Amino acid sequence: MDITQLILDDHHEQRRLFAILEQIDRTNVAALAIVWRRLATFLEVHALAEEELFYPVLLRVGRGAGEAESAKGETEDAIKDHNEIRDAIASVHGKTAGSNEWFDAVAAANEANGDHMAEEERQGLADLRLHADLAMRHDLGV
Repeated sequence: MDITQLILDDHHEQRRLFAILEQIDRTNVAALAIVWRRLATFLEVHALAEEELFYPVLLRVGRGAGEAESAKGETEDAIKDHNEIRDAIASVHGKTAGSNEWFDAVAAANEANGDHMAEEERQGLADLRLHADLAMRHDLGV
């Protein structure tokens, strides 16, 4: 159970839930609200788990990967991204599910999250795979 694979699995689920929102009829407000609540909660739990489990270890063993020069830079950028995603999620609240404003806010959350996931997959996850052995990544996953 490799933490990097678990994070990738979470990313896949996030992409899937955003895609489901795009496929639900705009008039089905109840379904939109249910899927959004699940996704918003999932995004917060995912970010919190990364901040408490993944990034502290990356700071200890990482050296930078992708275009990132250091694990510290990767981590600081990821926390900033998480806060931007949280702000985007908060901007959805108070808007009527299915409205143009609601879909615009959801799209902004999707964009912020998508940018973060792509960067994390190129940098933080690659960095940990390069510099932490499988046993350490397994222990983190558990």
